[in-house]
Amino acid sequence: MIKRLSIVILLIITACSNDGTNRNPYLQEINFRFEANLNLPLYSPLTNIGSAIYIPSDLAGTRGVFVIQSSINQFRAFEGSCPNHAPNDCSTMVLNGQTVICSCEDFEYLLFTGQLFNRPEDENRYYDMLEYRAVLSGGSVIISN
Repeated sequence: MIKRLSIVILLIITACSNDGTNRNPYLQEINFRFEANLNLPLYSPLTNIGSAIYIPSDLAGTRGVFVIQSSINQFRAFEGSCPNHAPNDCSTMVLNGQTVICSCEDFEYLLFTGQLFNRPEDENRYYDMLEYRAVLSGGSVIISN
């Protein structure tokens, strides 16, 4: 009996792993919900594939949110703060067409994927943009975390 219990406990312990995603240590994942009505002039650029907008931080995200229509009726939304350092005076990124740029170190991120475009080739760990949920519902894009 004790031998079987020992085997079961050993199996449980060895079955556990730490394969979870590596959370970004610089950005907190805050809860919010924002609705961008595509009929309003401010959000109407999102009716075109490849067009992106910035939603300010007082409405969504930590430092705002960038939203792009990535394909027909498919949207992606990303945190506006650079993911490779703690939020500070230069960490709010700037929209540049279909990319965003962090003025702290001139990192550039693609809004179609959220990936760091000009990733340095060194041994340091670099994070891609923090993505939020973006769903088309009626005539609005609902962005939430």
